[in-house]
Amino acid sequence: MKQTVILFASACILLLSACQEEKVNTPQQDRQFWVEQLVKIADPVISNTAAGTLKQNMPYEGHPDKDTRKYSYLEAFGRTLCGIAPWIEGDENDLGLKEKYRDMTRAALANAVDSTSADYMQFKGGPQYLVDAAYLAQGLLRAPVQLWEKSSDKTRSDIITALKDTRVIKPYNNNWLLFASIVEAAILKFTGECDTERLTHGVKMFVNEWYKGDSFYGDGPKFHMDYYNSYVIHPMLMDVLAVMVEYGIEGAELMDIEHVRHARYAEILERMVAPDGTYPVLGRSISACRCGTFQVLSQAALIGNLPQTVTPGQARSVLTAVIRRQFENTENFTEEGWLRIGFAGHQPEMAEKYVNNGSLYHCTTAFLALGLPADDPFWTEPYTPWTGIKAWSGQKIEGDHAIKK
Repeated sequence: MKQTVILFASACILLLSACQEEKVNTPQQDRQFWVEQLVKIADPVISNTAAGTLKQNMPYEGHPDKDTRKYSYLEAFGRTLCGIAPWIEGDENDLGLKEKYRDMTRAALANAVDSTSADYMQFKGGPQYLVDAAYLAQGLLRAPVQLWEKSSDKTRSDIITALKDTRVIKPYNNNWLLFASIVEAAILKFTGECDTERLTHGVKMFVNEWYKGDSFYGDGPKFHMDYYNSYVIHPMLMDVLAVMVEYGIEGAELMDIEHVRHARYAEILERMVAPDGTYPVLGRSISACRCGTFQVLSQAALIGNLPQTVTPGQARSVLTAVIRRQFENTENFTEEGWLRIGFAGHQPEMAEKYVNNGSLYHCTTAFLALGLPADDPFWTEPYTPWTGIKAWSGQKIEGDHAIKK
């Protein structure tokens, strides 16, 4: 009997190992999965805005005590643009879809900023418009050729008018300062002028005043245990500072400091993922952002700022595991393909009052590394176990160390 049990257990272990091996895709299969998942998420927003039917067809889901419907359209479009931009800017014609989505995204952008369009999105009339314009601005910075240079003169003029409309909005003394900064960074990038105070104030406050140590910034003067360092702070600091460096703006030297902190935060994110692709459910907005929690890790791969402890193949492997786990529940989507509020399914009770279904498209920022060409090591290196797998399976692993900068 004992021998039978041992044989049965051995067979189960072998079967489990075989199943695990089957789940390891090639790098090319991973890229195809990323493209398919990004398109699945983004298409309802992009295709409807391009057709001028977003406001007509996009359902509304929000907190029962606060109606944020009027913001939801720009929330959805701005965040989607922010995430899809590196992919449409890149050269690879993945699955023959690239040109289609370039054309549709430009058409959508034109409608979003055209005051005569049915899908015109306001940029003033409430503080939330600054937040949503910031994501749109960041998307423009991430695809300057496809979204700016190839847009019509009228659309370019409309974009600048829309971004400047947000200048009447005073940002709160927290991550909102960076929303003003990135809007001005886009204006500077595309016109050569900006409101320098709005551009640099947030950058200086975060880097010089609100740093708490080991890559973590406070969301303003106080520290909060959430993922806003990845949702907003590090990604926008890097993109704003890149423009400041390009134009020689006073304060651009802070890029050297942020570069180190950004890489360390990417390293910490990689270490937070368990062997099964799950990660700690912490802080506000997590039901709005889902895998956008890992924006910094994907951005680090995109801009070549991965820490030495994380190889490109390792970053791809862990991000793929997170994305798969996050979206394996079909309840994430409506029958028509729109995202629903929740973390790993439909969980509206998790949402804060400011969250609506437009907010959910922040998850597209997990896909930033699709801006890398298909022959980049991120997309060619074989599957590599991430830190969580190595640690929990007893493999050789180096210790983790804080940074002092």
